[in-house]
Amino acid sequence: MTRSRGKSSVRPVGSYNGVDGPRVAIAHDYLTQRGGAEKVVLSMSRAFPDAPIYTLLYDPANTYPEFADRDIRVSRLNSLGVFRKHHRAALPILPFAANSMHIDADVVLTSSSGWAHGFKTNGRKLVHCHSPARWLYLSDMYLGEDSGLLKRTLLAATSGRLRAWDRRAALSCDRYMAVSTVVQGRIADAYGISADVLFSPVAMSRDAVTEPIPELLSWLSADGESDPDEAFYLCVSRLLPYKNVDAVVGAFAGRQRRLVVVGRGPDAERIAAAKTPNVLMLSDLTDGQMSWLYQHCRALIAASHEDYGLTPIEAGVWGKPSVVLRWGGFLDTVEEGITGMYFDEPDAAAISEALDRFETSSFDPDKVRRHFDQFTEERYADALYAAVDELSGRRS
Repeated sequence: MTRSRGKSSVRPVGSYNGVDGPRVAIAHDYLTQRGGAEKVVLSMSRAFPDAPIYTLLYDPANTYPEFADRDIRVSRLNSLGVFRKHHRAALPILPFAANSMHIDADVVLTSSSGWAHGFKTNGRKLVHCHSPARWLYLSDMYLGEDSGLLKRTLLAATSGRLRAWDRRAALSCDRYMAVSTVVQGRIADAYGISADVLFSPVAMSRDAVTEPIPELLSWLSADGESDPDEAFYLCVSRLLPYKNVDAVVGAFAGRQRRLVVVGRGPDAERIAAAKTPNVLMLSDLTDGQMSWLYQHCRALIAASHEDYGLTPIEAGVWGKPSVVLRWGGFLDTVEEGITGMYFDEPDAAAISEALDRFETSSFDPDKVRRHFDQFTEERYADALYAAVDELSGRRS
């Protein structure tokens, strides 16, 4: 098992260090994709290397390979391969699967946006909430304008029962932490719970080994570009309706600018069919390849309705600014004029206009990097240790 720990070199005597102390387990909804929530679980696991990870579904081929070294414990639902590939199809039965999960631990550190907060335990539950369930409280945004009548009908038919289960699950927890101020407000609205804000960490480091992407280099050279540095903009996102990647792609139609999109999801085919030749779509990249992209991009672009806003932090590690939607978690992670700039609507015209402004502006890479020191994995681990100490009674 991986033993690296995101902890400070100086820690108060008697405080928890992630290993020697109460029995800690980690819970997460499902490990079936690569995204910010799954990166948070990896950060939790590095802070608590002996903690098993409980999850409803686990698909090793489609999530981060680091999980293969962890002690992953799954629900019986995981034996059905169709749900590992299409977890949204299991929506009506996921409450029953969550209720069947029992965790024997003193403290359960929970990463949740819908299900893991309902896992049963004989210990205390600490939830780091990415958002109360989008499909229940932000259903129009979650489904997107192009969702079919069948999806909307099924969600409407089950939402009452699911809301009741979700609120009971939330009230069974001992402490909530929100990944951003916007999620803090949603937790209060959905559950009547007052949550502290704990920003999710970024594990990426400029010390990482970078790895160029042959497909991208060939694409650039075919267009007469020999130097990849700042030759393209970057969009890193799951390809879901509320991420608005189609709007980002549309902003590059008829332009000389190049865009690289990295991600997977249900909207992939639709976006690929509409993109122009100056847009390259990639997926399933290594950490070294992602670091290389951030290192060489001109800026990150994001038009998503984001609960947190991790990708601007990852870009900022490399001193690269961001051009993002003025909404949600980005308001916590992008400082206008210092680490990036905003646009106000998630549409191609607004994004294109923002890029015009960006190209006449300048950003200091050192100031960008310094801003993101507050989001380190070390600080995140220290906050979790303190919270576990408190819940387990190790602090008065």
